[in-house]
Amino acid sequence: MASDDRRRLTRMPRQGAIVAVLAIAGLASSFMFTLVVPIQSKLPELLNASREDTAWVVTATLLAAAVSTPIAGRLGDMYGKRRIVLILLGLLIVGSVIAALSPGIGGIIVGRALQGAVTGVVPLGISIMRDVLHEDRVDAAIALMSATLGVGGAVGMPVSAIITETSDWHVLFWMAAGLGAVVFVLVALVVPASVLRTAGRFDFAGAIGLAIGLTGVLLAVSRGNEWGWASPATLSLGLGGLAVLLVWGWFELRIREPLLDLRVAARPAVLLTNLASVAMGFSLFASNVSYPQMLELPASAGGFGLTLVQASFIVMPAGLVMMVLSPFSGRLARTIGPRVLLIMGASALILAYGYSLLWASEVWHLLVANLLIGVGIGFGYAGMPMLIMRSVPQHETGASNGLNALFRSLGTSIAAAVVGAVLAALTVDVGGVAVPTPAAFQLSFALGLGAAGIALGVALFIPQRRDPHEARPSMPR
Repeated sequence: MASDDRRRLTRMPRQGAIVAVLAIAGLASSFMFTLVVPIQSKLPELLNASREDTAWVVTATLLAAAVSTPIAGRLGDMYGKRRIVLILLGLLIVGSVIAALSPGIGGIIVGRALQGAVTGVVPLGISIMRDVLHEDRVDAAIALMSATLGVGGAVGMPVSAIITETSDWHVLFWMAAGLGAVVFVLVALVVPASVLRTAGRFDFAGAIGLAIGLTGVLLAVSRGNEWGWASPATLSLGLGGLAVLLVWGWFELRIREPLLDLRVAARPAVLLTNLASVAMGFSLFASNVSYPQMLELPASAGGFGLTLVQASFIVMPAGLVMMVLSPFSGRLARTIGPRVLLIMGASALILAYGYSLLWASEVWHLLVANLLIGVGIGFGYAGMPMLIMRSVPQHETGASNGLNALFRSLGTSIAAAVVGAVLAALTVDVGGVAVPTPAAFQLSFALGLGAAGIALGVALFIPQRRDPHEARPSMPR
């Protein structure tokens, strides 16, 4: 690093303030995924549209998050990570205002897509921490930033539910805009400008190819239940997306300045960590889909008959556990290594789903299971970016973290589709309404258990030694 760059880092704000602001940005970005959960079932009525059309309110956010995150990571490496974070927060603000002012479904979908783009703030924030924090603080800071992926959604759900029950639903989007504006100002004032950048030209062809391929695959996964898994639309999008991604990979390996360096991504530690991320993402979202539905199901159908607000308060402690564990995770990582942290996280998830398969007859049973989920995701999500950081060169941190976030998103998308299909297929008629059977929830828990087992198996094969390609300069305290 140049001496001028070092002097700029020594004059930056206190490192605790930088970590706090980036964590708040992470909370704001993850909150966008549960923002519309309280009104999701009412959207056809509120927007005067079909249920198939209103499903795009959720799908648009998912697609935008998956496509934009790795691209934003690469842009951050090249043009400055803080600059791209501010751009993403700007898109969140604009998208929220568009959705708040839109009376019809078109504007809501556009707004939700722009909100989804802010997901790239989390991997970029992790990369900023690696660039500017002292080595002794990095692991704890990364654990805290990783925890925001679960905390924002878990804590945000009851907030959204309460606002929906006490006010007009458009207030949700005005709140998101206000939150985005506050975070934008905090980042601009507190987070230092990036001084570590990658020279070269941006790979526009690679970005377009990745966007097309991912959109096809994720559309097939997320809408397969509705369209039919063997329907022409699902098959053509899924297979077409995979074909585009194969061509994209071939192209990326043959150009000098690729969007993503697939040779770095193919290193054993990086590849296995990303594969574990898919399984961890599946295991997390399986609980997000199944537990709330079970809590809200009428007692006559074998559920607990809770309101959305009550159910969200049962799910929320999982996010709080992740937040409480984050400083502990950082210290553990320095002592035992992030690989063991990931193994501990996967083991806690196995315990959570095993517990749910045996005991799920009382509300407090699901509360205990959610606490265990919080432990598992808290440790697992903290360990994965640390493993990536130890395995890639510093100029690749943004893109590599973005790719890891993409793999987590792929896992959550698959979970939403698979668990949703299970709960929709195994139903019983109660008062003229088809509701999931106890067997459907048991199968959902078994799928979550299986995904956690895969994450554990993959984690056991991740190399333990720090990659020799990774070199980290000492930063000021």
